[in-house]
Amino acid sequence: MQELDPVILQKANAWLQGSYDADVKQQIQTLLDNKAYTELTDSFYRDLEFGTGGLRGTMGPGSNRINKYTIGAATQGLANHLKKSYPGEKIKVAIAHDSRNNADLFSRITAEVFSANDIYVYFFKALRPTPELSYAVRVLGCKSGVMLTASHNPKEYNGYKAYGADGGQFVSPEDKAVMDEVAAISSVDEIKFNRVDANIEEIGEEIDEQYLAAITKLSVSPEAIKRQKDLKIVYSPIHGTGITLVPQALKLFGFENVILVDEQTTPDGNFPTVVYPNPEEKEALTLALKKAQETDADLVLATDPDADRVGIAVKNTENEFILLNGNQTGAMLINYLLTAWEEKGKLTGKEYIVKTIVTTNLIEQIAKAKNVTFYNTLTGFKYIGELMTKFEGKQTFIGGGEESYGYLIGELVRDKDAVVSSAFIAEMTAYYKDKGSSLFEALIDTYIKYGFYKEKLISLTKKGKTGAEEIKEMMEKFRTNPPVTLGGSKVTTLKDYEKGIETDLLTNTTKKLELPTSDVLQFITEDGSIISARPSGTEPKIKFYCSVNGKLAGKEAYHETDKQLDEKISAIMKDLGV
Repeated sequence: MQELDPVILQKANAWLQGSYDADVKQQIQTLLDNKAYTELTDSFYRDLEFGTGGLRGTMGPGSNRINKYTIGAATQGLANHLKKSYPGEKIKVAIAHDSRNNADLFSRITAEVFSANDIYVYFFKALRPTPELSYAVRVLGCKSGVMLTASHNPKEYNGYKAYGADGGQFVSPEDKAVMDEVAAISSVDEIKFNRVDANIEEIGEEIDEQYLAAITKLSVSPEAIKRQKDLKIVYSPIHGTGITLVPQALKLFGFENVILVDEQTTPDGNFPTVVYPNPEEKEALTLALKKAQETDADLVLATDPDADRVGIAVKNTENEFILLNGNQTGAMLINYLLTAWEEKGKLTGKEYIVKTIVTTNLIEQIAKAKNVTFYNTLTGFKYIGELMTKFEGKQTFIGGGEESYGYLIGELVRDKDAVVSSAFIAEMTAYYKDKGSSLFEALIDTYIKYGFYKEKLISLTKKGKTGAEEIKEMMEKFRTNPPVTLGGSKVTTLKDYEKGIETDLLTNTTKKLELPTSDVLQFITEDGSIISARPSGTEPKIKFYCSVNGKLAGKEAYHETDKQLDEKISAIMKDLGV
């Protein structure tokens, strides 16, 4: 019979004897009485780590779970950091939450702890998208912000995203300073939970209006929208916060034929109509696609629970709806933006775009052809936000994004934004329709012009303590014994972002990588394929990003070339043992 590790029992007993609510103690006692040792171990084997993006985990009692106390400790640590960073100043923060179960409760706890620490709180009185929280931090002159969300994770999860004064998630060195302060909270008794009403101000519609008006001013092709105002757009917020702003943004841009997926418009943390509330998953768009077929729509949009990411579907040349992946949508958005800016004579040489290292190099090819500066960053939108803050007032950010369905247009916020992205995806669709083309046909034309880039993401889930150890072992194996060939092509370059070293495997020479350190490995082959291995920072997964490319001779060669690239990806993954 399985025994409970004495260290785990000691931690559980500390919660049973500490200043915790009776219901939390009861839940822990029940686990002990039922000998639910696996769950107890997962609940207490570590303290839920406040990482560079904040907290994310399953809800429940214990030090490795999202609950009142782990949320309280994170907020107390962040409050301590802010008071040390801004001595003598009146510090303001903004707080919002999405539609997840307990997100409203956790947002109130966050507000209470800040208020008890004499920090002034702008509190969104109802659920709002993550990008609006970033916008609020900026326009209200806050030093920080907190969004209670676990993005697209399953319903058992919740999370806590912490933002700095620029409206972006904390980056080095401030992220480490915040983490240290959170880690320094050694007892629940150090957390100030007593609400100070005078330090909390409710906000809502007035910020919505400012934000939507600012987004609308970014529109590049209003004439095309005017001519295509009846474009049929099916939209689903997948039971999340997108319903508060996306339909309004589309209306303000000039679209008059937005069809909502009624079954998914009510915010609901149980996400009753989907397995996962993730627009990357085809299953999550089942109802939206059904509605699109019924109404013969031009475009399908679906946003995740906190409305920072958007998935889309368009009609192919056979009049069937197909989902575009994040790389395709991101590349098309950049291509559209740069083309439209060029046509309007808005490109001055001071503009730039940004993508992450695991996002398609098609974006790089487009930027080079248009003579627009592009930057690569580490995975994580905070790095894109960091660059934007660095270049603010010196260069103009047109747009950017990452393969995980997160994009940003314009400089209003410092995080991925499905509200502005949905509006611009619709604008882009109208622009191409106005020229007699569909979005899918425009994608094929882009491949013919710049190269056919095809990407695939494979995620392996490894849960709990043993899973974390397995992921670590896999990365170590790839690091010390990199593959010689992948998909029949020689591996010529190994980029190890954790060590900050790029190795030319043919000459065995090395050079320094300019980006910050991160646990990412990249293998680049002789034929230009790029394979990246990266443990997820927010989920118990290891992710493999595979990008291959080839020439597309013409529209008639699309299906055959697509098949060849698919086979190449399969061969590479087989060689990796994935």
